[in-house]
Amino acid sequence: MTSRIRTIAIGLPALLMLGGCGQQDRITYEVHIQPLLETHCVECHLPGGAGAEASGFQVVSYDTLMKGTKFGPVVVPGDALSSSLYRLLAGEVDQSIRMPHGKDPLAPEQVALVETWIEQGAPER
Repeated sequence: MTSRIRTIAIGLPALLMLGGCGQQDRITYEVHIQPLLETHCVECHLPGGAGAEASGFQVVSYDTLMKGTKFGPVVVPGDALSSSLYRLLAGEVDQSIRMPHGKDPLAPEQVALVETWIEQGAPER
């Protein structure tokens, strides 16, 4: 009986700490992704911008991002590899269409942030 109480006394706090860690690692559009898109993408992907004109894709809000392009969605929540946004930013496409177009690629940490956000379900908040 004492062994069982000790296991619970040690295990419960550890479990609670692990549960809290997941919350700290949560990536959201509002906090993490929107600033990245504003820095690297909005210049072309706003109404009237070259990227928006070519593809219909705008990054001015969560809703426009999730709407995608005139060809369909660019984010498949929970599946980064099926999300063209991730693949374009990660350079997993022909280099002529890698994003941001005609500029330096995003840092690996930034691409990983987008990947994690998508894998976590692409939450807005």
